[in-house]
Amino acid sequence: MRWYNRLYVGEKAKKHRFSIIQSIRCRKYRMGVFVITPASNGNNILDIYPFATLLAPYYREKDFLILGIAQGYGEALELAGKIVGDMYQKTGAFCLEDFLKV
Repeated sequence: MRWYNRLYVGEKAKKHRFSIIQSIRCRKYRMGVFVITPASNGNNILDIYPFATLLAPYYREKDFLILGIAQGYGEALELAGKIVGDMYQKTGAFCLEDFLKV
């Protein structure tokens, strides 16, 4: 698992940022935590996963780049919207690869 160097953190998640990050690194279950990653297919920009999903054996072997963390699905949606908005402002397009290089 890799971390984006300018990690996006939701408002509720900011209060527990350190403990959420430690839980993810140690792969300890944490209820209500969602992670935002680049899309696993070419049709989307981002994927939102409940952290518990990443504990499944199939996902343990995958190398994810975590762009953001959120406490609750609603906050994850808002954070994904913020990431896409920032991407468009900085690159003028919806190309995640270009955004991550900036």
